[in-house]
Amino acid sequence: MIEGNRTAFYQVLINTLLVSVMNFTVWFAITFYVYLQTRSVFATGVISGIFLVMTALTGIWFGSLVDHFPKKTVLQVSALISTILYAVALAVYLAAPRTEFTDPTSPVLWTVVVLLMLGVIGSNPRAIALSTLVTVLIEPGSRDRANGLVGTASGTSILVTSVISGLLVAFGGMTWVLMLALVVLGGALLHLSLVSLPEPARDTTQKREVDLRGTIRLVRSVPGLPALIVFSAFNNLLGGIFMALLDAYGLSLVSVQVWGLLWGFLSTGFILGGLMIARTGLSANPVRVLLAINLVLWAVTALFPLRSSVVLLCAGLFVYMTLAPYAEAAEQTILQKVVPYERQGRVFGFAQSVEQAASPLTAFLISPLAQFFFIPFMTDGAGARAIGDWFGTGAERGLALVFVLTGIIGLIATTAALRSRPYRRLSSRYAEAPDPVAS
Repeated sequence: MIEGNRTAFYQVLINTLLVSVMNFTVWFAITFYVYLQTRSVFATGVISGIFLVMTALTGIWFGSLVDHFPKKTVLQVSALISTILYAVALAVYLAAPRTEFTDPTSPVLWTVVVLLMLGVIGSNPRAIALSTLVTVLIEPGSRDRANGLVGTASGTSILVTSVISGLLVAFGGMTWVLMLALVVLGGALLHLSLVSLPEPARDTTQKREVDLRGTIRLVRSVPGLPALIVFSAFNNLLGGIFMALLDAYGLSLVSVQVWGLLWGFLSTGFILGGLMIARTGLSANPVRVLLAINLVLWAVTALFPLRSSVVLLCAGLFVYMTLAPYAEAAEQTILQKVVPYERQGRVFGFAQSVEQAASPLTAFLISPLAQFFFIPFMTDGAGARAIGDWFGTGAERGLALVFVLTGIIGLIATTAALRSRPYRRLSSRYAEAPDPVAS
């Protein structure tokens, strides 16, 4: 087995953190900019839809690229493609009259949006490559801790992005955003060229194809692994409700300024959770940890909306964000152990596509359902008459009821998963599987 090269891992992690901060800053900034210029909620929704749908569609293909090419090459080409797309978008943005960006139907506006979204999507292979690099650079007993550091990096990128994206747009429009992106990505490319990434010998006779059928066969051959991916997709399906309704719920309790500051504070939960994993690990059975954490997450989801309180909301979300990295790290650690290294990119990409496809589906469905059923139901409908005396009434209570029902459904599903045969089989497979990095 290749010796765990922690120095290389830390360098790649920092490099990925910088690139992630910039890519998410571009995504947030163009969303803010388009809304401020056009005041069109539909336009900002389309931007989110483009990102989520393209993430779901490209995961399997990106995973195959990670498997078939050296990881360092994937990281470099990914950053280079994003850099080129951002440069073209900046050129179009600077050449066009400002009036083009106030019309939500402007072809120039959507040309810039699509170029930037493609640039952000172009960075997605980095996340898949980083997960496989944990397998080869970190010894088996420490991979859960390394995955915790990956979670910390993700939380840091969210925190930094939430702070700088609005400021950059406010003071310099998209010009400052894109110029900073070009500088940071250029620096990341230069830094990565100096990092040595050892990898196992590659099978040069293997065909460079997506091989979706082979990936599905492999997933099905690991006892309990299909159930794990379906369970994660189901969780993302429920998580889409947060995507669609959480901002509306929070803004019904506090002002937009306070809500923005609260999100900056709450995102530190991701960092704290990741650091806790990096220090303590996940125990010998990450499958059980994954399900136990989900029990807590869904319990929190059901409890914090029971009263109309910003204190309860913040406490619940902080617990949720602190524990969410445990679930993500547990899933990564499981896949890194039970999937052969030469197939990990495709399996990670397949899992990403399946799981990411769930969130936008729920987000698109739950918004009209909340607007036309749950809000009237808890404002002057049967729900208000039945439980309004203790639960409260009004639009905010309608959204709260959606969260409570979501948490209850999640608790039932997770309890069933803990008692299921696939859970026991996957736990046994994880305990018995040899390390996938061959000598």
